[in-house]
Amino acid sequence: MSDTSTDVNPDRYLSPLLQRPGAAELQDDTAVDTAGVPWHYGDPLGEQRAIASTTVVVDRSHRVVLKVTGDDAATFLNTVLSQKLDDVEDGFAAGALDLDIQGRILHHADVVRVGETFYLDVPSDQADSFQDFLSKMIFWSAVELERTELGLLTLLGDAVEIPADLAAEAAFVRRVDWQGAARRDLALERGALNEGVDTLLAAGASLGGLMAYTAERVRALIPEKAADLDAKSIPHEVPEFIGRGERHGAVHLTKGCYRGQETVARVENLGRSPRLMVLLHLDGSAPTTPVAGDTLSFNGRTVGRLGTVVHDCDFGPIALGVVKRSALDAGELTITPADDAERAPVAASVDPDSIPTDEGDKAGREAIKRLRSGGEE
Repeated sequence: MSDTSTDVNPDRYLSPLLQRPGAAELQDDTAVDTAGVPWHYGDPLGEQRAIASTTVVVDRSHRVVLKVTGDDAATFLNTVLSQKLDDVEDGFAAGALDLDIQGRILHHADVVRVGETFYLDVPSDQADSFQDFLSKMIFWSAVELERTELGLLTLLGDAVEIPADLAAEAAFVRRVDWQGAARRDLALERGALNEGVDTLLAAGASLGGLMAYTAERVRALIPEKAADLDAKSIPHEVPEFIGRGERHGAVHLTKGCYRGQETVARVENLGRSPRLMVLLHLDGSAPTTPVAGDTLSFNGRTVGRLGTVVHDCDFGPIALGVVKRSALDAGELTITPADDAERAPVAASVDPDSIPTDEGDKAGREAIKRLRSGGEE
């Protein structure tokens, strides 16, 4: 349990839920955004397993929630982000990316519209740069940008309904479409988190730490910027980012111009990304645990980069990894430290179900083929 009175950095955020019995922060160094909230409450695998039978409440109040209002809020966000937001309805929820001019991912936010207000939340280490970017892009738009004191509670599993009084108190209740367990994000003032959790527990929910959420996030193939992506990452490397059919993802493929759109359009219409984010199963008998940023190799050749590593209640140690497409079916991969740490190599295998079978029609490539064949089908 963390003691806020003796914390070496009193300015950093510490959730009030850290004072709950058994609550413990993750003590290991990690690129995953974990600081300030409970990693578990004493039974991390059991906390995840409970998702199958009840609703598990996870404290994600360390994330930073930004509020965007004003007459031009929708068109402003639509212009600067990869998601189509100019005409979405109240309650719309999706992801959104900020890209550089070459289409590389700079920020990844979750978005929800509540009336005429938009809320965007990001990992704590992304908050300052993302807020600064949005502020600089406002120019003369009728837009106001505010950093809130809202804290997120993520509810995994749909066995328990959110009591009406609590839902009315929340800034928003966001239902998230992803491949993991049924998920709702509840935004409350940080000062009301304890009371909100007590209300949910009284309704039949149970507490789970961020480790349980992280395992579900990895299974859902959703990256966290600092841990899972690098300076070269582009949206198509993460299939879950690309909006297809009824899935909004974080990138709308037919919306108007935004920074980095050229790269998105080129990959979508002409080819495939050279790398792909996949789920990895790690050797559970290894004496050491790899960390995000470690190297993935095959027969001594570097083929990728390891991301978030977590223990799952069903699969044991799993991870996200960005892997060259040429190595996706190469066989057993080897994880080695990216730094000079004296950690033993660990074997890993790609989960075949995490390799997408449909990445969209390559209309541009088909057009090129027809031109080269003289227009013949």
